[in-house]
Amino acid sequence: MARIESVDIFLVDLPPKTVRTDAVQSFERQETPIVRITDSDGAVGVGYSYTIGTGGSAVARLLDEHLAPMLPGREAEDIEGLWRDLMYRVHATTVGALTSIALAAIDTALWDLRARRAGLPLHRLAGGAKDRIALYTTESGWLHLPAQALVEGCQQARADGLRGAKLKVGRPHVSEDVARIAAVREAMGEGWEIMVDANQGFSLPEAIRRARAFEALDLAWLEEPIHADDVHAHRRLSESTGLPIAVGESLYSLSQFKDYLHSGACSVVQVDVGRIGGITPWLKVAHLAEAYNVPVCPHFLMEIHVALCCAVPNSRWLEYIPQLDLITESRLRIEDGHALPSQEPGLGIAWDWAAIERLAGSRSRHG
Repeated sequence: MARIESVDIFLVDLPPKTVRTDAVQSFERQETPIVRITDSDGAVGVGYSYTIGTGGSAVARLLDEHLAPMLPGREAEDIEGLWRDLMYRVHATTVGALTSIALAAIDTALWDLRARRAGLPLHRLAGGAKDRIALYTTESGWLHLPAQALVEGCQQARADGLRGAKLKVGRPHVSEDVARIAAVREAMGEGWEIMVDANQGFSLPEAIRRARAFEALDLAWLEEPIHADDVHAHRRLSESTGLPIAVGESLYSLSQFKDYLHSGACSVVQVDVGRIGGITPWLKVAHLAEAYNVPVCPHFLMEIHVALCCAVPNSRWLEYIPQLDLITESRLRIEDGHALPSQEPGLGIAWDWAAIERLAGSRSRHG
């Protein structure tokens, strides 16, 4: 057992590896808050989270001025207690994205520290349910791409060993979405999994219309069809179609997932460790979904979700969007269409500290 000695905070901007567009936005850059925690024995844990282009400076200020100062002197193993104390410190701003993003950076650092001290990879420390997870790509499916580019991207992804692809939907007319999906289905055949993502771009009537138009195309799921706050609309949509409905990247608390699952408003949970507030609440959501016999297919952050997917029994897919290459020396290991978690103690991410120091737009230290 060791107490927290110091906390370092870095904010690094990472450009997207490719142009990324969807029905409501474009991915400008990944603002990446990184938290490094050192304990009194000299052990180090590193965590991180992200934005897609705005709010990163606010997250860094929240960490620097309100959350990180609470950590020095605390017992690093008291992760549950620390998470609750930090959350209640900023209770007036929860539930919300900025608070959850800040909490996630600290919480993942604490889990990394725990796993490193225990000499265990995260996927074993957090559950050890499996040793691999099926992998699909989103990088070949952005909304601005024409149908032929979607096909070529999927063909390349299959050649690279992946098993499916997510296509963005939300073109002005349903026929455009159908034509793009159909082109991929025809080219890739029945064995290729296709997911589609509307990024909250539809009203309920339009979501019902498009879901029914998509049903013949054998899709794995329709993701975020309606604004994430509207549980009732998602329930009505789920009742109107046999297409699985996926939600989660824009939910920020265990209670929000509880409402969706209890209402039968979704059939795939996409809990995001960077938006739910870290590994501590992520695991609670995953086990809650298991109680409802609902699969977990997390959004983004593949470098950490590979371990979490292998920690729980009800995970089904991992999303391939590489984004940390500029500041890490490790890469995702892919074998026969599956991602394999690192066997190294901790999160399994080898950080390039020289690059982080060079790219950091701001940094601070406590302790």
